[in-house]
Amino acid sequence: MKYQLLSAADIKALDALKTFHGGADQINGTIATRGKLETRKKVLAEKGYGEMIADAEELVKSFPKVGDFEKANDISYKDGKGVGTAQVSGFQGAKVTHHAMKRFAQSANEEYPCFVPSEFISVVALTDNYIYSGDLMATLTMANNIMQASKFCSTNLIGIPQPTARFTELEKVTGKTFEVADLGDNQSGIILKNMGTPFGNLGGVEVANDNHLIYLDGVTRAATETGGDFYLNPSWSSIIAACYYARDIRNLTFKVSMLLATQNLMQFRMLLNIISEYIRDDNTTPIYEINIGNAVSPENFILCARELDASGIKGVSLAAHLRINPDLGMENFNWTDNCFKVLESGTNITYKYESDGTARDLDTMAAYFLPEDERDAMADKIGDVIYYKSLRASKDGMEMMRRGIKPLFADCSY
Repeated sequence: MKYQLLSAADIKALDALKTFHGGADQINGTIATRGKLETRKKVLAEKGYGEMIADAEELVKSFPKVGDFEKANDISYKDGKGVGTAQVSGFQGAKVTHHAMKRFAQSANEEYPCFVPSEFISVVALTDNYIYSGDLMATLTMANNIMQASKFCSTNLIGIPQPTARFTELEKVTGKTFEVADLGDNQSGIILKNMGTPFGNLGGVEVANDNHLIYLDGVTRAATETGGDFYLNPSWSSIIAACYYARDIRNLTFKVSMLLATQNLMQFRMLLNIISEYIRDDNTTPIYEINIGNAVSPENFILCARELDASGIKGVSLAAHLRINPDLGMENFNWTDNCFKVLESGTNITYKYESDGTARDLDTMAAYFLPEDERDAMADKIGDVIYYKSLRASKDGMEMMRRGIKPLFADCSY
């Protein structure tokens, strides 16, 4: 007997949540409108970010270009090779991202130019202040509109404190009950049993009971306020819920976290079955990207890519970490040679950096969970960490080019 992944009660609650936010068409349209540069600049000028955005528009004009490297090194690309898409994690808000832009611009006059990665990842808690103050929108404006990164992935964490009234409202909307603790000042938070960080086990993997509704509510609020269209998805249940919830919301996409550890074909097929359960008529899915776990071999990565191709599911990319910070996995982790094996086989890969491999200060998971005031105070140092990760991605991308393999960076680097 085959059991449906979502019960009738689950579907009713998810439909009610979507209707509460205006329905699929309204959500989709609002995300598109809030993602436009002119919309964002107007909003950000009112929120005090106008000067930062204007400076970012000037900085990007002096960024180094991939074409200059290609010309200087007589680069040509070989048929039959995979394409590597550069991805860097740790773009922790507007001040951090703005400082990183200053370093990108400076690198044009240095020995090694730093190209801008094609995809950005951020692990800033989606608090109300981060969403509604303009901080997240300013970050997205610099990333997507000015640097023209193809994707900016935000992270919603289950344990983020929220107004107590919001939980009460969501209980009425969905018919579900959420186990919360009173945090004072009219704030409450989901009670987490498996603490690994201030926001839950490994940054939010704990999605017990009906807490996937809290996850999707937070994602929808962030998306419709800021225009952000890409979110890290931490657990099997929230992935299932997202595949159903966003099947008719084209501007809401998700990245499957490496914490799911889809490191062999059994685990990968589990995920493909989930995607297939709620696949769209055109065989696309709200799942834009799957981060394969750190323990995967290059041979298994290639097999996963072949399984994905054979599935008929369209528009999904596969990513792997090349470097990770020590508190995310084993010390001195380096998957670079494996990445080249994948690319040489003709398999595409999104190659990701949680670290540049040198264990710098603030190049840790702990830096992802700093309070907002501490993060802002250390924005220059955290921005430097992003620069060095992006520089590592650029150097590895240059080596790809020398081998006739095409890397992809943000459009501003061309």
